[in-house]
Amino acid sequence: MPTNAPNQASNAEESTSNFPFVGWLRDVAPYIHSFREKTFVIAFAGELVQEAGLENLIEDIAMLHAMGMRIVLVHGIRPQIEEQLKLRKIKSKFGKSAMHSYRITDAAALECVKEAAGELRLDIEAAFSRGLPNTPMAGSRISVISGNFITAMPVGVVDGVDYIHTGLVRKVDSTSIKLSLDSNKIVLLSPLGFSPTGQAFNLAFEDVAASTAAALKADKLIFLSPYEGLRDDEGDFITELSMPQMQDYVMQHKDLDLGMKGMLNIAGRAIRAGVSRVHFLPCNQDGALLEELFTHDGIGMMLASSDIENLREANQDDVGGILQLTMPLEEEGILAARGQDVIERDIQRFSVIEHDRVLFGCAALFPFPNGVGELACLAVDPDVQGSGDGERLLKRIEMRAKQEGIKKLFVLTTRTEHWFLKRGFKRATVEDLPEERKQIYNWDRKSMVLTKDL
Repeated sequence: MPTNAPNQASNAEESTSNFPFVGWLRDVAPYIHSFREKTFVIAFAGELVQEAGLENLIEDIAMLHAMGMRIVLVHGIRPQIEEQLKLRKIKSKFGKSAMHSYRITDAAALECVKEAAGELRLDIEAAFSRGLPNTPMAGSRISVISGNFITAMPVGVVDGVDYIHTGLVRKVDSTSIKLSLDSNKIVLLSPLGFSPTGQAFNLAFEDVAASTAAALKADKLIFLSPYEGLRDDEGDFITELSMPQMQDYVMQHKDLDLGMKGMLNIAGRAIRAGVSRVHFLPCNQDGALLEELFTHDGIGMMLASSDIENLREANQDDVGGILQLTMPLEEEGILAARGQDVIERDIQRFSVIEHDRVLFGCAALFPFPNGVGELACLAVDPDVQGSGDGERLLKRIEMRAKQEGIKKLFVLTTRTEHWFLKRGFKRATVEDLPEERKQIYNWDRKSMVLTKDL
């Protein structure tokens, strides 16, 4: 590293300190590159409209569209249906099972569904059409396509209850949707579907979104809902789940809200059908969509399959693979030297990422007194750098640290300071290290000290 590199870094920070958006834009640029031409199905509950959040959400989606993302938007209408029913003095009727709570949609309720869906669809299209100067929509030219993309079938009679005009998604016209997306349109879907005979059905917006995401093999399915996120046994919000973890959670938490349980099962169906990621966000928090997509920690919970399943704790069989990852970095002076005997001794402190039984990344957690832990040996194979494996390993170590009661992480680095700073770490000094770690600090390496509160 050149001797003047620290000065250059401090000057850069000083030059952007008066213009925070410059640093922010640089931070989000990798996400913009990664998401360009990707297909996102974004589904929001009707409660978001009641919270007066529609206008801001449309502006955020318009920005995603301008960045080159292919957007399918699905809206819910449950509170809007309730309003229509009250206006007509019609009582709501629901049938319940262990996995869902469907509205019983008779002929009168179906008219309310059509009224609510039509009104909200027009409001959304109008919001995309705005282009006033000095607003986020200024200069935007966004075409929105709606249509009969969803073929539905009746729920039928379940446990002796006839749901009449309540339906399920039977088929999604993915070809027509893709043609619209290819033409740079935003596709807008309402929770209504039609049978081949022309009969209309009231659908769950979650079902429409998940079925559409599965048919398109979407890169992300994003739900903005009124349900509170899942919490672990310590009461902390869960930020990431694998499919097996999600299934175990549902089995263990019998008192889970029926709506959230149904949405989790629908999300699991989408994952099994090939959707890469499903995100669950609060619908009552302005900017939640952007914060989830463009910040490292996000704001909601993510459900995924293969990447998490390949992320595990290390065992003695992994020692050779870890050495292959760390030795080149040790030779360059990026990592402190650790011999095979040291790695074998500390193997239980390592987490690894493997693909097809080959290790592509590793990291270790070493606990110290007073709720402090060290993140060490973070290494990713050069062939897959930039794929997000480093971030997944960091999140894994943070999760392990929380489980062990660690409240603060520290890391020593000579080359990757800014990577850690972008992920929530802050600069510290050797004096901030635990006493036991200070005693073995290598003053010849002059590693920078960074810390992060968990």
